[in-house]
Amino acid sequence: MAASSSKHVIYAALGGNLLIAICKFAASAYTGSSAMLSEAIHSMVDTGNQGLLLLGLARAKRPPDAKHPFGYGMEVYFWTFVVAIMIFAVGAGVSIYEGVHKLSDPEPVKSIHINFIVLGAALVFEGGAWWIAYKEFKREQGSMGLFEAVRNSKDPTVFTVLFEDTAAMLGLIVAGAGLAIAHFFNLPVMDGVASIVIGVILAVTAALLAYECKGLLIGEGARPAMLARIRGIIDEHPSILRTNELLTMHLGPNDVLVNVSIDFIDGISATDVEAAISEFERRIKDDHPEVQRIFIEAQSWQGHAADVEAATERDDAGEPEPEAG
Repeated sequence: MAASSSKHVIYAALGGNLLIAICKFAASAYTGSSAMLSEAIHSMVDTGNQGLLLLGLARAKRPPDAKHPFGYGMEVYFWTFVVAIMIFAVGAGVSIYEGVHKLSDPEPVKSIHINFIVLGAALVFEGGAWWIAYKEFKREQGSMGLFEAVRNSKDPTVFTVLFEDTAAMLGLIVAGAGLAIAHFFNLPVMDGVASIVIGVILAVTAALLAYECKGLLIGEGARPAMLARIRGIIDEHPSILRTNELLTMHLGPNDVLVNVSIDFIDGISATDVEAAISEFERRIKDDHPEVQRIFIEAQSWQGHAADVEAATERDDAGEPEPEAG
């Protein structure tokens, strides 16, 4: 997914969350609602999180340099992981703390109608931001199921906003239900219970985001369809005996590194090998513009198999890799 699409989603969520947070803080201060304060904190955390996502996108655009020769594309993954930590530590932590505090000293919520008005308006704004994020996510999802698409997504910014907005809408429903029960059944303790439930929702959201971002941070390969197409481009060439190994890794949402070990047929000239490699690179990049770097190694399959076996034996024995040179 293009960075411009990601920014479109983030800007929509940021603007909506900032306005909602201001309204919620004002309603909480006037009515004394714990659930409303939790919701205000939640919206403020989401606003800050969108700022962190924009920071990640901006830093990821920096060109490669001597210290980071493959560029800074993985900054997006790092800052998305920070967002997950923020949701857990600030959003969930403060909401649960506030709920527990309200349980120990429950007080009736004043001017309940103000809370309902603010929650209703927030649900409309959050729903609009959620719909924008969902449409962008559906564009990437294709025929995959929701959870499969999240697992296979290489652009965490959109599904992060989608997760945040989903948690926000659930939180609004919980806050409204808690306030309604507290008011109509004269059970002010339910305001605190709603705050705790909102905190749990945020904690679960943070855990899911952290889990998905972890895979991207430690390095995920390209999707199976891309791998199959790249392998097909190489294997169908008449000068190729076999593809020994094909390794890929996402260095950013739209930055894929490809490493291939190829066994060429016997008797082929160095000129033909160079021509074949140039053709592979051109065709792969034409088919997949997100492939930024391709490294191709010419090696017999026997030699490659021997190297793999030797590396496995070293790993089993706990021996260090030999130093280059």
